[in-house]
Amino acid sequence: MSMELTPPASKSLPHFVNDAPFDPRTIEALTPAQERIYLASQWRLMWWKFKRHKVAVWCGIFLLLLFFIAVFAEFFAPYKLDSRHINHIYHPPQGVHLFHDGGFKGPYVYDTDYHLNMDNLKREYTFRTDKPVQLRFFCKGEAYEMWGFVPMERHLFCPAEGQNAFLLGTDRLGRDMLSRIIYGARISLSIGLIGVGISFTLGIIIGGLAGYYGGWVDMVVQRLIEVIQSIPSIPLWLALAAIMPVTWSPLLVYFAITVILGLLDWTGLARAVRSKLLSLREEDYVLAAQLMGANPSRIIARHLVPGFISHLIASATISIPTMILGETALSFLGLGLRPPVTSWGVLLTEAQNINVVALYPWLMLPVLPVILVILAYNFLGDGLRDAADPYK
Repeated sequence: MSMELTPPASKSLPHFVNDAPFDPRTIEALTPAQERIYLASQWRLMWWKFKRHKVAVWCGIFLLLLFFIAVFAEFFAPYKLDSRHINHIYHPPQGVHLFHDGGFKGPYVYDTDYHLNMDNLKREYTFRTDKPVQLRFFCKGEAYEMWGFVPMERHLFCPAEGQNAFLLGTDRLGRDMLSRIIYGARISLSIGLIGVGISFTLGIIIGGLAGYYGGWVDMVVQRLIEVIQSIPSIPLWLALAAIMPVTWSPLLVYFAITVILGLLDWTGLARAVRSKLLSLREEDYVLAAQLMGANPSRIIARHLVPGFISHLIASATISIPTMILGETALSFLGLGLRPPVTSWGVLLTEAQNINVVALYPWLMLPVLPVILVILAYNFLGDGLRDAADPYK
Protein backbone atom coordinates (compact mmCIF):
# COMPACT_ATOMS: atom_id res chain seq x y z
CA MET A 1 0.00 0.00 0.00
CA SER A 2 1.58 3.25 -1.10
CA MET A 3 1.02 6.51 0.66
CA GLU A 4 1.28 9.75 -1.27
CA LEU A 5 2.71 12.63 0.67
CA THR A 6 1.17 15.96 -0.13
CA PRO A 7 2.85 19.20 0.91
CA PRO A 8 1.04 21.22 3.50
CA ALA A 9 -0.83 24.27 2.41
CA SER A 10 1.47 27.27 2.20
CA LYS A 11 0.97 29.88 4.86
CA SER A 12 2.25 33.42 4.73
CA LEU A 13 4.78 34.06 7.44
CA PRO A 14 4.22 37.09 9.63
CA HIS A 15 6.78 39.88 9.37
CA PHE A 16 7.65 42.75 11.60
CA VAL A 17 8.81 45.33 9.07
CA ASN A 18 7.49 48.79 9.75
CA ASP A 19 6.61 50.61 6.56
CA ALA A 20 6.72 53.99 8.26
CA PRO A 21 9.75 56.22 7.61
CA PHE A 22 12.58 55.47 10.04
CA ASP A 23 13.49 58.34 12.31
CA PRO A 24 16.38 57.47 14.68
CA ARG A 25 15.57 60.41 16.93
CA THR A 26 12.09 59.27 17.85
CA ILE A 27 11.47 57.63 21.18
CA GLU A 28 9.80 54.68 19.40
CA ALA A 29 12.95 53.86 17.44
CA LEU A 30 15.44 54.02 20.32
CA THR A 31 15.20 53.76 24.05
CA PRO A 32 16.69 56.67 26.00
CA ALA A 33 19.77 54.61 26.88
CA GLN A 34 20.28 53.54 23.26
CA GLU A 35 19.69 57.04 21.97
CA ARG A 36 22.30 58.41 24.38
CA ILE A 37 24.93 56.02 23.02
CA TYR A 38 24.04 55.78 19.34
CA LEU A 39 23.64 59.52 18.84
CA ALA A 40 26.71 60.53 20.86
CA SER A 41 29.52 62.28 19.05
CA GLN A 42 32.99 60.83 18.78
CA TRP A 43 34.34 63.25 21.39
CA ARG A 44 31.61 62.29 23.85
CA LEU A 45 32.34 58.58 23.37
CA MET A 46 36.03 59.27 23.95
CA TRP A 47 35.21 61.19 27.15
CA TRP A 48 33.05 58.37 28.49
CA LYS A 49 35.76 55.81 27.87
CA PHE A 50 38.50 58.08 29.22
CA LYS A 51 36.61 58.50 32.52
CA ARG A 52 36.82 54.73 33.02
CA HIS A 53 40.63 55.01 33.12
CA LYS A 54 40.86 56.26 36.71
CA VAL A 55 44.67 56.60 36.78
CA ALA A 56 44.64 58.74 33.63
CA VAL A 57 41.89 60.95 35.06
CA TRP A 58 43.80 61.59 38.28
CA CYS A 59 47.00 62.24 36.30
CA GLY A 60 45.11 64.77 34.20
CA ILE A 61 43.84 66.50 37.33
CA PHE A 62 47.38 66.52 38.75
CA LEU A 63 48.79 68.11 35.58
CA LEU A 64 46.03 70.73 35.49
CA LEU A 65 46.82 71.57 39.12
CA LEU A 66 50.52 71.92 38.29
CA PHE A 67 49.78 74.25 35.37
CA PHE A 68 47.48 76.32 37.59
CA ILE A 69 50.23 76.63 40.21
CA ALA A 70 52.78 77.53 37.51
CA VAL A 71 50.56 80.31 36.15
CA PHE A 72 50.14 81.86 39.62
CA ALA A 73 53.61 80.91 40.88
CA GLU A 74 54.13 84.24 42.64
CA PHE A 75 51.08 83.64 44.83
CA PHE A 76 51.82 79.99 45.68
CA ALA A 77 55.52 80.55 46.42
CA PRO A 78 56.15 81.67 50.01
CA TYR A 79 59.15 83.78 48.96
CA LYS A 80 60.28 85.64 45.86
CA LEU A 81 62.52 83.90 43.37
CA ASP A 82 65.64 85.89 44.26
CA SER A 83 65.05 86.29 48.00
CA ARG A 84 68.17 85.37 49.97
CA HIS A 85 68.38 84.43 53.63
CA ILE A 86 72.08 84.73 54.38
CA ASN A 87 71.63 83.44 57.94
CA HIS A 88 69.98 80.23 56.70
CA ILE A 89 72.33 78.91 54.02
CA TYR A 90 71.86 75.17 53.36
CA HIS A 91 68.97 75.09 55.82
CA PRO A 92 67.38 71.61 56.00
CA PRO A 93 63.68 71.07 55.24
CA GLN A 94 61.31 71.83 58.09
CA GLY A 95 58.46 69.40 58.58
CA VAL A 96 54.91 70.65 59.08
CA HIS A 97 53.24 69.66 62.37
CA LEU A 98 49.69 69.98 63.66
CA PHE A 99 49.82 69.07 67.37
CA HIS A 100 52.03 70.56 70.09
CA ASP A 101 52.14 69.64 73.81
CA GLY A 102 49.15 67.34 73.42
CA GLY A 103 46.90 69.94 71.82
CA PHE A 104 46.00 71.00 68.31
CA LYS A 105 48.00 74.05 67.31
CA GLY A 106 47.45 74.07 63.54
CA PRO A 107 50.12 73.96 60.84
CA TYR A 108 53.48 75.02 62.22
CA VAL A 109 57.21 74.29 61.95
CA TYR A 110 59.94 74.26 64.56
CA ASP A 111 62.49 77.03 64.74
CA THR A 112 66.16 76.09 64.37
CA ASP A 113 69.54 77.02 65.86
CA TYR A 114 72.61 77.24 63.60
CA HIS A 115 76.02 75.68 64.29
CA LEU A 116 79.05 75.26 62.01
CA ASN A 117 80.78 71.90 62.41
CA MET A 118 84.50 72.69 62.22
CA ASP A 119 85.42 69.04 61.61
CA ASN A 120 83.69 68.76 58.22
CA LEU A 121 82.67 72.42 57.73
CA LYS A 122 79.03 71.35 57.52
CA ARG A 123 76.29 73.73 58.51
CA GLU A 124 74.24 71.99 61.17
CA TYR A 125 70.82 73.12 62.31
CA THR A 126 69.11 71.94 65.49
CA PHE A 127 65.33 71.96 65.65
CA ARG A 128 63.92 73.66 68.74
CA THR A 129 60.84 71.69 69.70
CA ASP A 130 60.02 74.28 72.34
CA LYS A 131 59.65 77.09 69.80
CA PRO A 132 56.98 76.44 67.15
CA VAL A 133 56.58 78.87 64.26
CA GLN A 134 52.95 79.23 63.22
CA LEU A 135 52.08 79.18 59.50
CA ARG A 136 49.59 81.71 58.18
CA PHE A 137 47.44 81.34 55.07
CA PHE A 138 46.39 83.97 52.53
CA CYS A 139 48.65 86.33 54.38
CA LYS A 140 50.73 89.36 53.51
CA GLY A 141 54.37 88.53 52.86
CA GLU A 142 57.10 89.72 50.53
CA ALA A 143 55.82 92.14 47.91
CA TYR A 144 55.98 90.92 44.31
CA GLU A 145 54.59 91.64 40.86
CA MET A 146 52.22 89.02 39.47
CA TRP A 147 53.29 88.20 35.89
CA GLY A 148 55.76 91.06 36.13
CA PHE A 149 53.34 93.99 36.22
CA VAL A 150 50.57 93.45 38.85
CA PRO A 151 51.85 94.53 42.31
CA MET A 152 50.69 92.19 45.06
CA GLU A 153 51.83 90.93 48.46
CA ARG A 154 49.40 88.09 49.25
CA HIS A 155 50.80 84.55 49.45
CA LEU A 156 49.11 81.19 49.91
CA PHE A 157 51.03 80.68 53.15
CA CYS A 158 53.86 82.34 55.01
CA PRO A 159 55.44 82.04 58.47
CA ALA A 160 54.74 84.26 61.42
CA GLU A 161 56.09 87.78 61.18
CA GLY A 162 59.81 87.93 61.79
CA GLN A 163 60.18 84.14 61.35
CA ASN A 164 61.15 81.84 58.50
CA ALA A 165 59.81 78.56 57.17
CA PHE A 166 61.70 76.49 54.59
CA LEU A 167 59.59 73.41 53.88
CA LEU A 168 62.10 72.05 51.32
CA GLY A 169 65.24 73.70 52.68
CA THR A 170 67.51 76.33 51.12
CA ASP A 171 70.42 76.30 48.66
CA ARG A 172 73.97 77.63 48.81
CA LEU A 173 72.75 81.23 48.66
CA GLY A 174 69.99 80.81 51.23
CA ARG A 175 67.17 80.79 48.66
CA ASP A 176 64.02 78.83 49.45
CA MET A 177 63.93 75.60 47.39
CA LEU A 178 60.14 75.30 47.41
CA SER A 179 59.73 78.77 45.94
CA ARG A 180 62.33 78.11 43.26
CA ILE A 181 60.75 74.77 42.30
CA ILE A 182 57.36 76.49 41.92
CA TYR A 183 58.89 79.24 39.77
CA GLY A 184 60.83 76.65 37.77
CA ALA A 185 57.61 74.81 36.92
CA ARG A 186 56.51 77.80 34.82
CA ILE A 187 59.55 77.46 32.52
CA SER A 188 59.81 73.66 32.37
CA LEU A 189 56.10 73.06 31.73
CA SER A 190 55.77 75.86 29.17
CA ILE A 191 58.77 74.57 27.20
CA GLY A 192 56.97 71.25 26.77
CA LEU A 193 53.79 72.88 25.45
CA ILE A 194 55.50 75.37 23.12
CA GLY A 195 57.95 72.76 21.84
CA VAL A 196 55.14 70.31 21.07
CA GLY A 197 53.25 73.10 19.31
CA ILE A 198 56.23 73.67 17.01
CA SER A 199 56.87 69.97 16.38
CA PHE A 200 53.17 69.27 15.73
CA THR A 201 52.94 72.11 13.24
CA LEU A 202 55.95 70.81 11.33
CA GLY A 203 54.91 67.16 11.62
CA ILE A 204 51.35 67.73 10.38
CA ILE A 205 52.41 69.99 7.49
CA ILE A 206 55.39 67.96 6.27
CA GLY A 207 53.84 64.56 6.97
CA GLY A 208 50.55 65.70 5.45
CA LEU A 209 52.20 66.79 2.21
CA ALA A 210 54.14 63.52 1.96
CA GLY A 211 51.07 61.39 2.60
CA TYR A 212 48.72 63.34 0.35
CA TYR A 213 50.95 63.83 -2.69
CA GLY A 214 53.21 60.77 -2.43
CA GLY A 215 55.73 60.27 -5.24
CA TRP A 216 58.88 62.35 -5.16
CA VAL A 217 57.52 64.54 -2.31
CA ASP A 218 57.14 61.47 -0.11
CA MET A 219 60.60 60.22 -1.07
CA VAL A 220 62.30 63.53 -0.21
CA VAL A 221 60.48 63.79 3.13
CA GLN A 222 61.31 60.20 4.07
CA ARG A 223 65.01 60.66 3.31
CA LEU A 224 65.07 63.88 5.36
CA ILE A 225 63.42 62.11 8.30
CA GLU A 226 65.91 59.25 8.11
CA VAL A 227 68.86 61.64 8.13
CA ILE A 228 67.57 63.52 11.19
CA GLN A 229 66.71 60.34 13.08
CA SER A 230 70.13 58.82 12.35
CA ILE A 231 71.90 61.60 14.27
CA PRO A 232 72.24 60.89 18.02
CA SER A 233 69.93 63.24 19.89
CA ILE A 234 72.17 64.29 22.78
CA PRO A 235 75.22 65.29 20.65
CA LEU A 236 72.87 67.15 18.32
CA TRP A 237 71.31 69.00 21.26
CA LEU A 238 74.75 69.90 22.55
CA ALA A 239 75.89 71.16 19.15
CA LEU A 240 72.83 73.31 18.57
CA ALA A 241 72.90 74.68 22.12
CA ALA A 242 76.63 75.44 21.89
CA ILE A 243 76.24 77.68 18.82
CA MET A 244 73.99 80.09 20.72
CA PRO A 245 75.94 83.29 21.51
CA VAL A 246 76.76 83.82 25.16
CA THR A 247 75.66 87.44 24.79
CA TRP A 248 72.03 86.43 24.28
CA SER A 249 69.61 87.35 27.03
CA PRO A 250 68.08 84.53 29.09
CA LEU A 251 64.74 85.13 27.35
CA LEU A 252 66.30 84.60 23.90
CA VAL A 253 68.04 81.45 25.15
CA TYR A 254 64.68 80.18 26.46
CA PHE A 255 63.00 80.62 23.07
CA ALA A 256 66.03 79.18 21.27
CA ILE A 257 66.00 76.03 23.41
CA THR A 258 62.26 75.69 22.79
CA VAL A 259 62.69 76.01 19.02
CA ILE A 260 65.58 73.51 19.02
CA LEU A 261 63.53 70.91 20.88
CA GLY A 262 60.59 71.49 18.55
CA LEU A 263 62.69 71.19 15.39
CA LEU A 264 64.11 67.83 16.44
CA ASP A 265 60.92 66.09 17.57
CA TRP A 266 58.67 66.38 14.51
CA THR A 267 59.98 63.35 12.60
CA GLY A 268 58.03 60.66 14.45
CA LEU A 269 54.77 62.56 14.15
CA ALA A 270 55.39 63.26 10.46
CA ARG A 271 55.69 59.55 9.73
CA ALA A 272 52.50 58.81 11.65
CA VAL A 273 50.61 61.52 9.76
CA ARG A 274 52.02 60.27 6.45
CA SER A 275 50.89 56.68 7.05
CA LYS A 276 47.40 57.81 8.04
CA LEU A 277 46.98 60.08 5.04
CA LEU A 278 48.20 57.40 2.63
CA SER A 279 45.24 55.26 3.67
CA LEU A 280 42.66 58.02 4.03
CA ARG A 281 43.36 59.83 0.76
CA GLU A 282 41.71 56.99 -1.17
CA GLU A 283 38.39 57.40 0.62
CA ASP A 284 35.30 58.52 -1.27
CA TYR A 285 34.83 61.73 0.69
CA VAL A 286 38.32 62.87 -0.34
CA LEU A 287 37.46 62.25 -4.00
CA ALA A 288 34.20 64.14 -3.52
CA ALA A 289 36.08 67.10 -2.02
CA GLN A 290 38.51 67.07 -4.96
CA LEU A 291 35.65 67.03 -7.49
CA MET A 292 34.06 69.99 -5.72
CA GLY A 293 37.26 71.98 -6.24
CA ALA A 294 38.73 71.93 -2.71
CA ASN A 295 42.44 72.70 -2.65
CA PRO A 296 44.90 70.24 -1.01
CA SER A 297 45.44 72.37 2.09
CA ARG A 298 41.70 72.44 2.80
CA ILE A 299 41.34 68.70 2.17
CA ILE A 300 44.20 67.91 4.55
CA ALA A 301 43.14 70.37 7.28
CA ARG A 302 39.34 69.94 7.14
CA HIS A 303 38.82 66.36 6.01
CA LEU A 304 41.90 64.19 6.63
CA VAL A 305 43.52 65.45 9.85
CA PRO A 306 40.24 65.44 11.89
CA GLY A 307 39.92 61.75 11.02
CA PHE A 308 42.79 60.90 13.37
CA ILE A 309 42.86 63.91 15.68
CA SER A 310 42.49 61.58 18.68
CA HIS A 311 45.75 59.88 17.70
CA LEU A 312 47.45 63.28 17.57
CA ILE A 313 46.23 64.14 21.07
CA ALA A 314 47.61 60.89 22.44
CA SER A 315 50.92 61.52 20.66
CA ALA A 316 51.15 65.00 22.20
CA THR A 317 50.96 63.64 25.74
CA ILE A 318 53.92 61.38 24.93
CA SER A 319 55.98 64.09 23.19
CA ILE A 320 55.68 66.69 25.97
CA PRO A 321 57.73 64.62 28.48
CA THR A 322 60.46 64.29 25.85
CA MET A 323 60.64 68.07 25.61
CA ILE A 324 60.80 68.48 29.39
CA LEU A 325 63.55 65.88 29.70
CA GLY A 326 65.48 67.52 26.85
CA GLU A 327 65.42 70.92 28.53
CA THR A 328 66.33 69.38 31.89
CA ALA A 329 69.28 67.50 30.38
CA LEU A 330 70.62 70.56 28.53
CA SER A 331 70.27 72.82 31.56
CA PHE A 332 71.84 70.21 33.84
CA LEU A 333 74.85 70.02 31.51
CA GLY A 334 75.15 73.80 31.52
CA LEU A 335 74.27 74.21 27.82
CA GLY A 336 70.61 75.05 28.16
CA LEU A 337 68.95 77.76 30.20
CA ARG A 338 71.12 79.90 32.42
CA PRO A 339 70.41 81.95 35.54
CA PRO A 340 68.54 84.20 36.24
CA VAL A 341 66.07 82.01 34.29
CA THR A 342 65.00 79.22 36.65
CA SER A 343 63.81 75.80 35.55
CA TRP A 344 63.97 72.36 37.09
CA GLY A 345 67.07 71.61 35.01
CA VAL A 346 68.78 74.80 36.22
CA LEU A 347 67.98 73.88 39.82
CA LEU A 348 69.55 70.46 39.35
CA THR A 349 72.89 72.06 38.41
CA GLU A 350 73.31 72.66 42.14
CA ALA A 351 73.40 68.87 42.57
CA GLN A 352 76.33 68.26 40.21
CA ASN A 353 78.80 68.19 43.09
CA ILE A 354 78.46 64.82 44.80
CA ASN A 355 80.05 66.17 47.99
CA VAL A 356 77.36 68.83 48.27
CA VAL A 357 74.63 66.27 47.64
CA ALA A 358 76.06 63.98 50.33
CA LEU A 359 75.92 66.80 52.88
CA TYR A 360 72.72 68.49 51.69
CA PRO A 361 70.59 65.85 49.91
CA TRP A 362 67.53 68.10 49.65
CA LEU A 363 69.23 69.82 46.69
CA MET A 364 68.10 66.77 44.65
CA LEU A 365 64.42 67.54 45.33
CA PRO A 366 63.89 69.30 41.93
CA VAL A 367 64.17 65.87 40.29
CA LEU A 368 60.97 64.78 42.08
CA PRO A 369 58.56 67.01 40.07
CA VAL A 370 60.32 65.96 36.86
CA ILE A 371 59.65 62.29 37.64
CA LEU A 372 56.05 62.93 38.68
CA VAL A 373 55.28 64.99 35.57
CA ILE A 374 56.82 62.39 33.23
CA LEU A 375 54.82 59.58 34.86
CA ALA A 376 51.62 61.65 34.82
CA TYR A 377 51.99 62.40 31.11
CA ASN A 378 52.67 58.74 30.32
CA PHE A 379 49.61 57.52 32.22
CA LEU A 380 47.51 60.29 30.67
CA GLY A 381 48.74 59.25 27.23
CA ASP A 382 47.76 55.63 27.92
CA GLY A 383 44.25 56.71 28.86
CA LEU A 384 43.88 58.95 25.80
CA ARG A 385 45.24 56.24 23.51
CA ASP A 386 42.68 53.76 24.85
CA ALA A 387 39.91 56.32 24.52
CA ALA A 388 40.94 57.22 20.97
CA ASP A 389 39.07 54.17 19.72
CA PRO A 390 35.65 54.63 21.38
CA TYR A 391 34.11 51.67 19.50
CA LYS A 392 36.68 49.19 20.78
